[in-house]
Amino acid sequence: MQTHDAKRVVITIEAVMEGRLTDALQTADVSGYSILPVLGGSGRSGPWSREGQVSRAGGMVQVICIVHPDKLDKLLDAAFAVVERHIGIVTVTDCQVLRAERF
Repeated sequence: MQTHDAKRVVITIEAVMEGRLTDALQTADVSGYSILPVLGGSGRSGPWSREGQVSRAGGMVQVICIVHPDKLDKLLDAAFAVVERHIGIVTVTDCQVLRAERF
């Protein structure tokens, strides 16, 4: 089966910023993404958890996108415009997809 090169971008950001980020992605012509809750973790400020949180304010989400390599720079510019002033991280990895026309 033939595979095609793609880029997997994972953006971890404060849950309250989710809407602003997805709006920016749509403006950058990113038509597909998945959003997952982040239950906890550890970073520069130490460990944290969503346990006991009443609202989304203390939570984080991961927005996962798989795009054609030609769309990567536009996606990163849009994402960074949102992430740069907030808690968050952006990772990019190479991946392979089976149906390139969907990306």
